[in-house]
Amino acid sequence: MPPTDPHGDGPERPMKDAATVVLLRDTDHGIEVFLQRRVNAMAFAAGMTVFPGGGVDGRDADTTVRWAGPAPAEWANAFDCDESLARSLVCAAVRETFEESGVLFAGSGDDVVADTAEYATARQRLIDRDLSLAAFLAESGLTLRADLLRPWANWVTPPPAPRRYDTRFFLAALPAGQLADGATTEADESGWFRPEDALADAEAGRSMLMPPTWYTLAELREFGTVADALAAQREIVKITPTLERDGERLKVVLEGR
Repeated sequence: MPPTDPHGDGPERPMKDAATVVLLRDTDHGIEVFLQRRVNAMAFAAGMTVFPGGGVDGRDADTTVRWAGPAPAEWANAFDCDESLARSLVCAAVRETFEESGVLFAGSGDDVVADTAEYATARQRLIDRDLSLAAFLAESGLTLRADLLRPWANWVTPPPAPRRYDTRFFLAALPAGQLADGATTEADESGWFRPEDALADAEAGRSMLMPPTWYTLAELREFGTVADALAAQREIVKITPTLERDGERLKVVLEGR
């Protein structure tokens, strides 16, 4: 008999691993974060304002990916998972960020890509699943730059949700010369926001944020620069919000937070 959902009547929903990248840049008014509003037709988090990211693809575990920076073993230690999954999560983070925002954490030698325009065709092929990340990097003579990412958090979709994700959050600075765009069919709006402004929009009802996004933005507003955020010491603890009914409203409870 399949395990039951402790918050519902049916079987427990299957969990999918996912990666999300919190993309930051410095401005004269403080740090800004790149956010996208998901189109209403999306099966998960429709209409929500989110960071770029998505589910792990089977090909993200390809060990032939050209790699520089912390080894999978270090990411496995940070996220408390095995090395194969750790490799997949980093690759998914790089791939999804490129697909959804055009930002690419890769380079040649010691140089990071400064203009991703020449890889527009490859970007679309990645989106269409006609090309794997490993093949794209090999064909382009590029190496994945895991050193540009930082482990930040681990959030799990609560059991009542019809789709559940075990999502690892990464932090990264926008590489010099690159531009983040909204050229994705998964979002109808994209842009840069100060964390406090994004939170104010949500509080005023102008946008909708999921608990992990809200909590992350609240953490980020405490940092003055991107370097400060990237240097923060993080203990990654798996967080699963609990939904409790308060009259006609559902309240999100974060145990120990």
